[in-house]
Amino acid sequence: MIRPSLELIAMHGWAGDSRAWRPWQQAATRRGWSWQSGERGYGQLPPHTPRWLEPCGPRAVIVHSLGLHLLPAPVLAEAEAVVLLASFGRFIPTGPEGRRWRQALRGMDRRLGAGDTTALLEEFLREAAAPAPVELLPEGPSSQEMPAEGVERLRQDLLLLEQCTAVPSAFPAEARTLIVEAEADRIVAPESRTALHRALPAAERWALTGIGHSLLGSDLVEPVLTWLEAGH
Repeated sequence: MIRPSLELIAMHGWAGDSRAWRPWQQAATRRGWSWQSGERGYGQLPPHTPRWLEPCGPRAVIVHSLGLHLLPAPVLAEAEAVVLLASFGRFIPTGPEGRRWRQALRGMDRRLGAGDTTALLEEFLREAAAPAPVELLPEGPSSQEMPAEGVERLRQDLLLLEQCTAVPSAFPAEARTLIVEAEADRIVAPESRTALHRALPAAERWALTGIGHSLLGSDLVEPVLTWLEAGH
């Protein structure tokens, strides 16, 4: 019996866009799988809200960072497999340590509101890429002039980051789940990474030594798709 083709939906994180998924889409297409990339629309690409296209069949989502919280709840709820790349449930750590992270988000919002978008994103992307060179990042929203509505979405999603206190309620409890953690991540706090493991104790965990938030140099495409294939 031939199993239906796997249907994949991916969602990028804050200050990213769907172009980062091109190698993933190409590899999935070679397997005969369908692929959709959600798009928040920070830059020149128009927003796109993905939805499941097939009435039945295996479904999986792959998200990076804030992408878990940007996915529509109906999409997340119906996933049979979930891959979390440098992601989190709660972004700001609990306790006194969280104050520094909250102040950082609010400072970023003030800079965006004052028109300091280019410099702010350059600083953020350097931290996200580190310890790899920022030049290795794929093209993203900051590669071109950002429209006012895109900057406003960045500001809305900074507030969303501050409000993220748990794994989304739509997270499918029975889904096969893979957590890919970047151990040199400068964006997601170690406490937040630990909290994600505790929230999803049945998830498989891959810890990447020396890899930063953007996962540069990790060559994850084939291993992750093979992991999905094994459960397909």
